[in-house]
Amino acid sequence: MKLKVLICSVLIVFFFSNCQEKPKEDSIKANYLDFSKRDDQLTGGIKMIPIQTPKGTFKVWTKRVGNNPKIKVLLLHGGPGLTHELYEAFDGYFPNESIEYIYYDQLGSYYSDQPNDNSLWTNERFVEEVEQVRIALGLDNSNFYLMGQSWGGILAMEYALKYQKNLKGLIISNMMASAPEYNAYAKDVLAPQMDPKILKQLQDIEKNNDFDNPKYSELLFKHYYTEHILRMPLEEWPESINRCFKHINPNVYVFMQGHSEFGITGNATLKNWDVKDRLKTLTIPTLSIGSKYDTMDPEHMKWIANEVQNGRFLFCPNGSHLSQYDDPKTYFPGVIKFLKDVDSGEFKKS
Repeated sequence: MKLKVLICSVLIVFFFSNCQEKPKEDSIKANYLDFSKRDDQLTGGIKMIPIQTPKGTFKVWTKRVGNNPKIKVLLLHGGPGLTHELYEAFDGYFPNESIEYIYYDQLGSYYSDQPNDNSLWTNERFVEEVEQVRIALGLDNSNFYLMGQSWGGILAMEYALKYQKNLKGLIISNMMASAPEYNAYAKDVLAPQMDPKILKQLQDIEKNNDFDNPKYSELLFKHYYTEHILRMPLEEWPESINRCFKHINPNVYVFMQGHSEFGITGNATLKNWDVKDRLKTLTIPTLSIGSKYDTMDPEHMKWIANEVQNGRFLFCPNGSHLSQYDDPKTYFPGVIKFLKDVDSGEFKKS
């Protein structure tokens, strides 16, 4: 008899605990697209946020999609000098999971102010910009997830290394923790996979510093980008990606990255960037994403997941640098699972 009472008691507790959790989830889903209590209702989620810099105050463009008090993902785009548009595939996946996400064009990018001052393009200043955006949007360690891809991954790592106390989770997508190792991977692993005649043409143009030669971009897009940036024929590239490339700020891009994604060229400021020795200080849940055909070494991305204290690795077997577009069936379920596992307290490192 006592055993029956005990079993009934356990079942009642289990039933009511589930009932209490479900209304919370239902409430988030029901209010996901409700702008009525937000100060950005009239603009559909867009806010121009003032940023204090050593060279004055400028404004950066942000747009919030959805409402979720527990999961808010700030998206850091690549480049540097590209735009939030490379993330537009997220519209097809995050809303169905009631995940709030925030598009954001960094200073110098198309939808934000574009001051013509190269002294502003430093990792340290960009980190402080992200911190000001966080504060303006009311994000904190109860809900703030930072996701960066490519250059955005560099910025995400730099931010976390200084401000991880403000984060609930970190996602490093398709970016190694060492620019010299990235360059070595491009030179020693990816370059030999190219047609030797095409490779020689690219190397000759680089040797002559003839980057304005239209042949350089033509060769890169046709023979390198379609293999390692986005694995689709150029005529099938999504409109959002074409728009993103059209809106690039070449001044910021060349100053920090160089003239191409075929390694970091010239005297670009990111050429010697390396935080490998510091990653072990990160304690927050971290997802590192690597792809088989990426410009970034997927083994290095796996190493990152093991180097941080609470890391998980997501491998995209069909993906390249923009694996949200060429391997979405792996990319999005993996990212969504990470966010929900951290939110529910069920995250386990790999």
